[in-house]
Amino acid sequence: MTTLPRPDATSHGRFNLEQQRKRAKELLKAARADDPDALARLLRHIPPRETPLRLADAQFVIARECGFPSWPRLKAHIESLDASRRLVSGRGDRDMTTLHIRCGSDIEHTLRTAGFQGDFLEFSDPFCIGPVQNLPPAELMRTRAHFLASAFDMTERDSLARLRKSYEALNDLEQYERVVLWFEHDSYDQLILAYLLHRLHTNLPKAKIELVVVEAIPGVERFIGIGQLAPDLLAWLWRQRRPVETSLLELGTQAWLALTADRPEPLQALIATGTPALPMMGRALSRHLQELPAPDTGLGLSEKLTLEIVRDHGPLTVGKTFSYLMREYEPLPYLGDLMFWWQIQPLVTAPQAVLAISDIHREWPHRRLALTDLGRAILEGSRNWLEHASSERWVGGVRVLAPGRTSRPATIGRR
Repeated sequence: MTTLPRPDATSHGRFNLEQQRKRAKELLKAARADDPDALARLLRHIPPRETPLRLADAQFVIARECGFPSWPRLKAHIESLDASRRLVSGRGDRDMTTLHIRCGSDIEHTLRTAGFQGDFLEFSDPFCIGPVQNLPPAELMRTRAHFLASAFDMTERDSLARLRKSYEALNDLEQYERVVLWFEHDSYDQLILAYLLHRLHTNLPKAKIELVVVEAIPGVERFIGIGQLAPDLLAWLWRQRRPVETSLLELGTQAWLALTADRPEPLQALIATGTPALPMMGRALSRHLQELPAPDTGLGLSEKLTLEIVRDHGPLTVGKTFSYLMREYEPLPYLGDLMFWWQIQPLVTAPQAVLAISDIHREWPHRRLALTDLGRAILEGSRNWLEHASSERWVGGVRVLAPGRTSRPATIGRR
């Protein structure tokens, strides 16, 4: 679950048809007046020709700039959004007592704005970081609470209280006729989804279980997560929800057991199947495995990308480093900003650090990072981070040990 600001329609996904018609007319007028910017925009999508420009040409260019192959496709999508908004406004989720489950609070207000009235449950235990083991729910909750308290500077009591509300709510689903899971394609979401499917598979409620799952939105240039979308897009996604069938529940259990294994081979075997019940889960699990240390550098992919960003653009602030990671470097964005800040701590606090940090009197997003000589050598493959790391970390159920380890750490193939 990751979100970034929503400055325009190519980010939040809500296009206005009249506005796009106006833009097309303005583009055509400017091109006929030989405006160089307008002509350049047209030439990016229409080859030079002798015949005069028409409004249809300008509309085609506007559609392409919005991320659609043609003006009719853009128009049809906008009309579908309008129809979805009317449907949710008129009926929405009011035909059944409904619980919406999401791995964060990012869409709770947007659902209300769109017209949904069902209950909302946030289940946001970030299984993409820290130890993840196949334990009974109460024991898993306590293990995770201990980790999260240490990672995010809170008391274990507060951490446990935050988790208890969501974990225990899964035992109280009988009051609902419908449970709807809202998730996207990244490993943060998909690992939580795997656990929820596993729990539902283990103790199937009477409620109808449905899934809204998405990895791309028409017209959205870089889809990061559902939280970036406008209310009408949630209404549009609602119409595309699917029933959760036995095969998907079984996949959830398979993924959870593989994720919590103490070696990577079970997860690799599951990924090799293509996870046909939900292919995006396999891709997310594959990305998760890339957090294991690479043999040549000892870095997980997030660590490697962070060092590359600081090498390419640094020195720069932690906040800008995170922005580069999310917008340009990360192939499947999944980290939140606090998770990123936690994740880079070993890189800056080790006795031999790979990142130097300055301006420590400022709030952490404004502190500056620079690559050390050791960090550069590790990126080049002449040194290995595991020889210098001063703390252990976990990738699901796999423990990546620090110096003084008694067993060889699991690694993933060179990338």
